[in-house]
Amino acid sequence: MRVDYPTLARTIAALTGGEDDHVALMATVACEVHHADDRFDWTGFYRVVAPDLMKIGPYQGGHGCLVIPFSRGVCGAAARSREVQLVADVEAFPGHIACSSATRSEIVLPVFDPNGDLIAVFDIDSNQPDAFDMKDAEALSAILAAVFARPGTLAA
Repeated sequence: MRVDYPTLARTIAALTGGEDDHVALMATVACEVHHADDRFDWTGFYRVVAPDLMKIGPYQGGHGCLVIPFSRGVCGAAARSREVQLVADVEAFPGHIACSSATRSEIVLPVFDPNGDLIAVFDIDSNQPDAFDMKDAEALSAILAAVFARPGTLAA
């Protein structure tokens, strides 16, 4: 099943409207996105907790890495560059952190607050190679912006 992004965006908007707690928002987004598409094996957030350092946040799926520095892996690359990372083959990505041996491809999106500060990255892993494309990147970026970059979502 491929995700129906317009319906997913409406569902997430309805569930998160009026909420300003980042952890509550992350938990809801991770859950809804994870269950929206069979390609999504691990779906979750890594929160920025210190300069150049992230720790695991709300997620769905098997265990994740607990700590990821900005200097390592696909999540670190998304945090450093503040740009979406689309990785068709994680084995070919220099410095990939293998939190799960089943992961074949990955998309990681930066998450910004209303001030444009990076607060997290949103990581989706798939056991399928080349599972993600620009349509996923654009739709997921729009959902994240609607949830986290709207006024009134500054609570940490």
